[in-house]
Amino acid sequence: MPLWTIYHPADAFTDADKEELAGKITDIYGAVMPRFYVGIVFQAVEPNNFYIGGKPNGRYVRLVLEHIARSFPNVELSRRFIDRVNKTLQPYVADRGFDWELHIDETPFEYWSINGHYPPRPDTVDEKRWREENRPSPRTHD
Repeated sequence: MPLWTIYHPADAFTDADKEELAGKITDIYGAVMPRFYVGIVFQAVEPNNFYIGGKPNGRYVRLVLEHIARSFPNVELSRRFIDRVNKTLQPYVADRGFDWELHIDETPFEYWSINGHYPPRPDTVDEKRWREENRPSPRTHD
């Protein structure tokens, strides 16, 4: 499961922007995992509550990406992923004059459940079924 928390100025995104960006983020993951794994939280922050370098900054977007369903096997793949994310974000942040930063945390797969079910391992028959059905179900593999 990726969970994205996007901290942003209150006026940075319209509701339509959020829906469009959430769709594009979900598309990044949807080819390799069930789309219902992808969670995105837009967290508006007032300028007097967002400090960069000890000073208020109303033009900054900070993204925290939490990965559980997959982890990167090497730096090259992580950089390719981050480059794709930056390209996806560009029209919403850089092109609008925002500075941004992101990082990715990876949690061990074993420390995760969905609706009380332990998700199937990546690339298994059961995960492929979850991806096709786009919902969790009790039949899983450890």
